[in-house]
Amino acid sequence: MVMNVLVTGGAGFIGSNFVHFLLKQPSVDRIVNVDALTYAANLTSLSDVAQDKRYRFVHADINNTDKLRQLIKEERITHLVNFAAESHVDRSIIDATPFYHSNVAGVLSLLTVVKETSLTRFLQVSTDEVYGTIGTHQRPVDEQGQIKPSSPYAASKAAANLFVLADFKTYQTPVVISRSANNYGPYQHPEKLIPKTIQNGLAGRPIPVYGSGHQIRDWLAVSDNCAAIWAVLTQGVDGQVYNVAAGQEAANLSIISRILRRLNAAPDLIEHVTDRPGHDFRYAMTHEKLTSLTDWHPRISLDSGLAQTVAWYTNHQDWLKGFRN
Repeated sequence: MVMNVLVTGGAGFIGSNFVHFLLKQPSVDRIVNVDALTYAANLTSLSDVAQDKRYRFVHADINNTDKLRQLIKEERITHLVNFAAESHVDRSIIDATPFYHSNVAGVLSLLTVVKETSLTRFLQVSTDEVYGTIGTHQRPVDEQGQIKPSSPYAASKAAANLFVLADFKTYQTPVVISRSANNYGPYQHPEKLIPKTIQNGLAGRPIPVYGSGHQIRDWLAVSDNCAAIWAVLTQGVDGQVYNVAAGQEAANLSIISRILRRLNAAPDLIEHVTDRPGHDFRYAMTHEKLTSLTDWHPRISLDSGLAQTVAWYTNHQDWLKGFRN
């Protein structure tokens, strides 16, 4: 089957990595990237593919339903993958309004357009944060786990998940959801933990750590997530949710220490600061549902992934100039 894919939020971190991934797939004939170019977008991430005849960039907001309808018709879109989202928890605590606009209202706009077309599939990209904190001795949660978000960001993603699943039950809309663990890798905004640690470590600046720094995350290389999203997009079952986990849990403080060692930077750069409100202690998911359905499995170890990521940021300092703000 020839696929024409509309990627929303394709100038962001995971979205830009997925555009690169799609261009390597023989079955993909056309890729249209719609992005509102908010502060977290960086078109420099896609400068190497900007002239590819299969790729087109469109500056637009996903709430612009008229533009979406036009693009889907013009480009004969068969699949839509939604990465468009406000994603930084700290910013959501300060002001949740942009998170509602992009993460909830934007998804409703996409669903409205999808129902009016003959798309083969709509994939909503989500997060492990919708499950809330998982107890230290609790087994990793599966897709049937309770939705209990702690932050305004997580609440907006959870709301979007519920609207997507309700659309399937009410209208049989061809939807699937992926919920991924903490992604890291190339093209991630420097406000996030790993790129911020690398940048501050290179510059000899203090690295702020919330609370004790012992909060635990499952660390997933973005390339592994892109392969998982592709598996869900092409092999998933309509109306289903698929966790995408790496099974590589590590505390934030451990991640920072590993990066500083790779940079030969002083450990005393670590600066503990007041913990943020509602900070989840641990995220942990299973991924058996996805691995039992497809041949996907995480391939990149945490040590290897961190080494590659540190090398990428060290060698791509000019990339940071591509952010608008």
